[in-house]
Amino acid sequence: MKKLLATSLGLGLLINSLQVTAAPPANIDELLEQVKRERVLEQQQNKLREAEFLEARDQQARLLREARSALASEEARTSSLSEQFEQNELIIIDKEAQLQEKSGSLGELFGSVRQMVNDSRSVLENSMTSLQNRERIEQLSALAERQQQPTIDDLHMLWLSFQEEMTASGKVVRFEADIINASGAMESREVTRVGVFTAFSDGKFLRYLPETGNLVELARQPVQRLRDVANNFENAEAGSLQPVVIDPTRGAIMALLVQTPSLQERVEQGGWIGYIILGLGVIGLLIAVQRFVYLVFVQSRVSRQQKTSETSQNNPLGRILSVYSDELANDVETLSLKLDEAILRETPNIERGLVTLAILAAIAPMLGLLGTVSGMIETFQSITLFGTSDPKLMSGGISQALVTTQLGLAVAIPLLLMHSALSSKSNRLIQILDEESAAIVARNAEKQNGYTEQ
Repeated sequence: MKKLLATSLGLGLLINSLQVTAAPPANIDELLEQVKRERVLEQQQNKLREAEFLEARDQQARLLREARSALASEEARTSSLSEQFEQNELIIIDKEAQLQEKSGSLGELFGSVRQMVNDSRSVLENSMTSLQNRERIEQLSALAERQQQPTIDDLHMLWLSFQEEMTASGKVVRFEADIINASGAMESREVTRVGVFTAFSDGKFLRYLPETGNLVELARQPVQRLRDVANNFENAEAGSLQPVVIDPTRGAIMALLVQTPSLQERVEQGGWIGYIILGLGVIGLLIAVQRFVYLVFVQSRVSRQQKTSETSQNNPLGRILSVYSDELANDVETLSLKLDEAILRETPNIERGLVTLAILAAIAPMLGLLGTVSGMIETFQSITLFGTSDPKLMSGGISQALVTTQLGLAVAIPLLLMHSALSSKSNRLIQILDEESAAIVARNAEKQNGYTEQ
């Protein structure tokens, strides 16, 4: 083939050179010779072309035979693979049937394992122990989402996770962790974890966020007494017994505890009516204290006066007894009137402030009722404007309605008790004055009757 191409190339160059160098024929004989030469060259050129075509045809035929041979070979291979595939399908079906027959109740067991993993995964995700063992959550998630039957290693990992959780629930552990403080900044501190229930650092209680896997310092801490217990527990020596605060609900009770409003917040919820009620309560308390001190002081002087025959002007009984004189001794009726006048003169001082206490005790619940009505009006206005879709919009009015009633009763009940106690004490003093004056009148009457009989 290469030789044919070289010959064709040389002949072509020769023809071109002859065409370039040949001179135009001078006569008819030269023209005839030229025509013959060109015919010979043309015949040679045609033979070369035919040889090229034949060579190309043979090559195409050879390629065609090779392609057909390859096609037949692949078809045979395809047929063999198809037969093998069908045989493998039958084998797989047979093996699956054997697997199901031999596994027996293992399918139900593996289903129970997946259900247990799904149920326990949320518990372990919300556990504080996940701070120190984050890999187990990924392993449990992969086991729950896997379609194949769990292996012995998977079952061992599941059992080990449960065992680690039970063991951690009975231990007190200290470790370094990143904490989000009350201002929102991240800082690394030493954390003390009590089982899976409570965690605190620097005497401040922490809450675990399973969504982010971080510990968050409670924005509002419990009372100082509980914080002192946590601080003392942190600073205690290893091996010593110390009381500690735990939340068995893993944060639910602590969250409700810190959300409970303080006394100041309760009063603020009552609004201006609540402050008026408290002001009346303070006024009533001051009056009650002042009257209690006064009555105790008067009662002690009256008791001393009862034990002596000399009259004194520093107590009501002494001033009443000083009314008695020898001129009035013989006139019992006049003496009785004078003693009654002296008792009436002392009674206002003894009973002073009791009416005010009674009025304050009656006004306090009425103000509480006023606050209740105002709060309900505010609640209904919120419902009118915004509807009932958001309960927070109504909570302000409801809080005022309930808190003012509570404050009114909280003020009225002690005022009533103090009024009752002071009334009993003052009535006792007045009774002593009446008894002493009646005794004087009785003695003089007996003397007068004795003189009359003689």
